Amino acid sequence: MSTVRPGSAPPVGGAFELVDHDGRPVTHETFRGAYALVFFGFTHCRVVCPRALGRLSTVLGLLGPDAARMQPLYITVDPERDLPAVMKAFLARWPGFLGLTGSRERIEAAKAAFHVFARRRDDPEDPDGYTVPHTAITYVLDPEGVCVDHFTDALSADEVAERLRALIARAPPIECT
Repeated sequence: MSTVRPGSAPPVGGAFELVDHDGRPVTHETFRGAYALVFFGFTHCRVVCPRALGRLSTVLGLLGPDAARMQPLYITVDPERDLPAVMKAFLARWPGFLGLTGSRERIEAAKAAFHVFARRRDDPEDPDGYTVPHTAITYVLDPEGVCVDHFTDALSADEVAERLRALIARAPPIECT
């Protein structure tokens, strides 16, 4: 991982130890060699997460054969509800995505590494009585595991696909801060 320059923000991304939606342990090293598209969310999310996952699925379709170089990851911010089987069932709508979960402590560490905000809030409309508002940014890790770009929800699928194509073509990376 990169070092922090004086006066600059710490880098985005870093080490994590989680469990995938098939119950297998994974770390940041598991995804070396591929670009990782990292999005944090939760399975009970009614709008933001389904929209983001749908957009990323469209992006992968636009990339055609280059999509094989991408591993889309969906890391939960709600590990109490999002057990591996729940993540797997939820992500069945978006083939290719790998859901990651783990203990509250390991999820908190992953959120901190990516500078992700997420906090449980009471919600009487949710069957469990709460929701988890969270950061809605997709981070791009290069094959070495370094964050080289990020996308907000404001970008279209076409814009995201164009930026990913540029990364794949070895265009100068945009370092996340």
